[in-house]
Amino acid sequence: MIDAATIHQCADPALKPAIVEKFIRAVGAPDPLAVTVQTGNRVVLVTPPKTADDAMELVRRYVGQAMVRVGVTQYPAGLGVTDVAELKPDLVEACANIRMGTALFGKVYRIVTKWYGAPVDEAFGDAIDAWKTGYFEGKYVFDEPDPGSLPARKGASDAGDKPADGDAARPASSPGNGTPQEKEPDNPNKAGIRIDLTGIGVGKPK
Repeated sequence: MIDAATIHQCADPALKPAIVEKFIRAVGAPDPLAVTVQTGNRVVLVTPPKTADDAMELVRRYVGQAMVRVGVTQYPAGLGVTDVAELKPDLVEACANIRMGTALFGKVYRIVTKWYGAPVDEAFGDAIDAWKTGYFEGKYVFDEPDPGSLPARKGASDAGDKPADGDAARPASSPGNGTPQEKEPDNPNKAGIRIDLTGIGVGKPK
């Protein structure tokens, strides 16, 4: 289990500690080597890795064929990667995973909060859902630009995120009709339901 001190030491400083804690509680895995593989609505059963090398082998095997989440924050492996050779062992290193995961979630949280117009509880819940699915208001949220600082209206005490330099505001309010296959199919993190895994030992749903 990852202790609170490590989480706070490694988390992205642009995200308030209280939000970091809620995020880790909501999505966190106790094992830094945890790898979750999902294709469509089905979770692919994999042998839990015992070493970092085992975990990375699993990640490389499934990235591009399924949605792969890894590490403490269940970071979306393959995000921004076009070749599995680009995947780094940082994914399964606890501190690095927390740093990457909290930085990416911070952006997702700001996008959702901007849409709501204030840092309300519903925004956090929707941000968690967006983290798990990859989508908010029909858009692939991980590819959306960071809108910067949070709105300073009701609940402003929760708005502790620092602005992201150089990012233009762009609310994610318009639903999109794209599917993972229609949006940059070469991005392995978006290929969750494209490949039939029945030929590699994954049985059909009963």
